[in-house]
Amino acid sequence: MNMNAALLCVGRLKEKYWLDACGEYEKRLSRYGKFEVIQVDDLPEPKNASDADRQKIMEKEGESLLKHITPRDHVIALCIRSKELSSEQLAEKMDSLALSGKRVVFVIGGSLGLSPAVISRADEKMSMSPMTFPHQLARVMLLEQTYRACKILSGEKYHK
Repeated sequence: MNMNAALLCVGRLKEKYWLDACGEYEKRLSRYGKFEVIQVDDLPEPKNASDADRQKIMEKEGESLLKHITPRDHVIALCIRSKELSSEQLAEKMDSLALSGKRVVFVIGGSLGLSPAVISRADEKMSMSPMTFPHQLARVMLLEQTYRACKILSGEKYHK
């Protein structure tokens, strides 16, 4: 498989354990093609933020995300209330998109979620679980599943 994919996310990892986990999967993914992690800043939420304040923050984060998406990208937005894929289904999807020549861009929003503009730009939405996870953990989980998909497509032992 010759992967061309990116993980686009709001917020920067600060804790060493998240950085180490993501770094390990990024290193493993590098042998399957081009994979990059693009981080945009998460904006601070004022202590007594109104719904309008939160909406404005989400829209600004969305604008930052959209700057990194090209018209040729196939965008998969991670949203809790969306279709769940098995590891094998994700591998098949990544394989067919790799054959089309499109870059697959997974998008993880900030603590407020993804803006309507980002969701409307997405070619599809995907959920990893109906549960809510910290965004840092969701990032590690998505990197691991992307790595697992590459191993499946390469016929290598890892997937069980």
